[in-house]
Amino acid sequence: MARNYVPLKLLKNPVHFLSLGFGSGLAPYAPGTFGTLAAIPLYLLIQPLPLVAYLIVTALSVLIGVYLCEKTANALGVHDHSGIVWDEIAGYLITMIAVPLDWVWILTGFVLFRFFDILKPWPIKWIDAKVSGGWGIMLDDVLAGVFSLIVLHLLLNYF
Repeated sequence: MARNYVPLKLLKNPVHFLSLGFGSGLAPYAPGTFGTLAAIPLYLLIQPLPLVAYLIVTALSVLIGVYLCEKTANALGVHDHSGIVWDEIAGYLITMIAVPLDWVWILTGFVLFRFFDILKPWPIKWIDAKVSGGWGIMLDDVLAGVFSLIVLHLLLNYF
């Protein structure tokens, strides 16, 4: 099976529908970017929650994502298929922890997360290469989200 190929029938399965970012991961170019874009409405939905509830939803998105991403990777026969973007969704939610609802910060978080997810500075790149399965798919984006969160909060404190 080609690296980019995804049978559309997979979208009928809720597990694959979620791991493929509600279909956003099927974008022919930059599926990770489209997956991150798909995270913005989810962020807008949960942002008004109390911080503890936001953290619980975000932690659940990571834990459930391990299962979702592994199931879809196995179905596609590719460890970290480019169409699997639930990890980007969870990473963006991490990036946006305790960030005020303002389009400047939503866009800044988006750019920061994509920067760290694409560049993969150490140890993100190491994790991406060495950890397998659902955890391997999720952890590099979780760490990219943490890096982005730190930078975003530094910006929030100084601007």
